[in-house]
Amino acid sequence: MSEVARVSLVGAGPGDPELLTLKAARRLAEADVVVYDRLVSAEVLAAVPPGTARIYVGKASGRHTLPQAEINALMVRLARAGRRVVRLKGGDPLVFGRGSEEAAHLAACGVPVEVVPGITAASGCAASLGVPLTHRGLAGGVRFVTGHCREGGEPDWAALADPDTTLVFYMALATLPSIAAALLAGGLTPETPALAVANATRADERHLRTTLARLAEDVAAAGLTPPALMIVGRVVDLMQVIAPRGESGEHRHHA
Repeated sequence: MSEVARVSLVGAGPGDPELLTLKAARRLAEADVVVYDRLVSAEVLAAVPPGTARIYVGKASGRHTLPQAEINALMVRLARAGRRVVRLKGGDPLVFGRGSEEAAHLAACGVPVEVVPGITAASGCAASLGVPLTHRGLAGGVRFVTGHCREGGEPDWAALADPDTTLVFYMALATLPSIAAALLAGGLTPETPALAVANATRADERHLRTTLARLAEDVAAAGLTPPALMIVGRVVDLMQVIAPRGESGEHRHHA
């Protein structure tokens, strides 16, 4: 029986291949097989050497190439066959990526596993557009929140609606109207600055700056599509991009 190989859970970052860490690039160069997600950009995949096996296991809303249990079993099977496996995940593998569940399953099966962190989408948006996630006098903290509330129930909206905290919502396009309504009901003002960013750090990035009250309506009118992030909070007013950048750039709306 072949020696069990290590599985590396590697963060691919938000899309710009130059935002890969040196360690992530080295693991891709060493891999026998790369098991990758839908949110991994084509530019990042181009860093995988020719001849390296690639297996797509992407998930979209309601459409899973492989159920999670089968992805877990696939990685165990490959590792037990002695293949050096890179599990390549968009952003950071431990931020809303089910990476911790995969790592726990691999460890329980006796498969060595390491986590190679990646730049999460919130940090990618901040770097791309010059929006600080925290700023003295405006935001003393930041909360990352999933827009998928099916597991674990609804968050404490009153606690989230803190004007001194930046809120970043992942996977929130489908539930944006209810999220905005809940934050307004929780106490945030309608004029609270808000930013929607699709394909952050990529060549086809689009972003829209507006207010919380108009966020859902303006995002729908602009036709933004996943992957997209929503940033809500006063730090949005510090955005360094001033001039509109055309169709792929900013759309301004004022309450």
